[in-house]
Amino acid sequence: MSKKVKYYYDTESLAYKKIKPKKGRKFGYAALFLLSSALFGFLCFVILLNTPYFETPKDRLQAREIENLKLRYEILNKKMDQLDEVLVSLEERDNNLYRVYFNSSPIPSEQRKAGFGGVNRYKELEGYDNSELVINTTKRVDMISKQLAIQSKSLDEILTLAKGKEKLLAAIPAIQPVKNEDLKRMASGFGYRNDPFTKIRKFHYGMDFTAKTGTPVYASGDGVVYKADNSMSGYGNLIIIKHGFGYETYYAHLSKYKVRAGQKVKRGDIIGLVGSTGRSEAPHLHYEVHKDGEPINPINFYYGSISAEEYIAISKIANQENQALD
Repeated sequence: MSKKVKYYYDTESLAYKKIKPKKGRKFGYAALFLLSSALFGFLCFVILLNTPYFETPKDRLQAREIENLKLRYEILNKKMDQLDEVLVSLEERDNNLYRVYFNSSPIPSEQRKAGFGGVNRYKELEGYDNSELVINTTKRVDMISKQLAIQSKSLDEILTLAKGKEKLLAAIPAIQPVKNEDLKRMASGFGYRNDPFTKIRKFHYGMDFTAKTGTPVYASGDGVVYKADNSMSGYGNLIIIKHGFGYETYYAHLSKYKVRAGQKVKRGDIIGLVGSTGRSEAPHLHYEVHKDGEPINPINFYYGSISAEEYIAISKIANQENQALD
């Protein structure tokens, strides 16, 4: 299709002539078109830069770095999971083996896993796209660091206790105070029993070993004789030995003393003879073990003098709710 030709009427020649466009106007139109196209293209470019559908090389690099950091945090958290398992195992052994062995109180779980109160320690990590991941991971690192510090301190304490192991093992009351061959029977154990005089059920804080008057009574652990007299009501002739590490043992109703107050004794030394003095129904030894001022079941401390079979047998007798002899 041919381009339209425009004419104008020339009054001088009285004829129609073609209108010839000026060359400068063509260039103006072309320049205006190019300028408007450039502006439109720039505007589209700016819009694309601010949409998620267009990424610059720098954006792609930053995105890869963020994903890489996320992966590293995930790996770090998995390693902390493994570290948590090791810590739990170590804490269990510390509380239930090491500290028990050395007669030290276990560290409460609340103390081991206590959080960090007060000021928000992680405020500077807030406000970012991945703040939750970073804050949670940082909290875990801080918590594990605290648990490790507590465990390290505990092991230092255990090490200190271990240095006195020989003294501790010698001090623990670990044998029966009357030999099996000298016993008639183990009459009464630790717990509620019938009182031989009032017939009322009450708590019996030791174990009664029946034997002939004059049967040797042995110190169940190393220590110092604290008392050897009959000043405590109901016990008759009584010996109390302080073993250290919070342990004390009582030997009551004796017919005769073989030691005096202030004397050092070794496990297995004869300290007195069985009798029936004080509040006693028949010749026997009333034996108590105290730890930190509290009476505890003596049957747990005979591992140094009886076999497993003998322990089972004596346990059955001790757990029967029979009548005590004192």
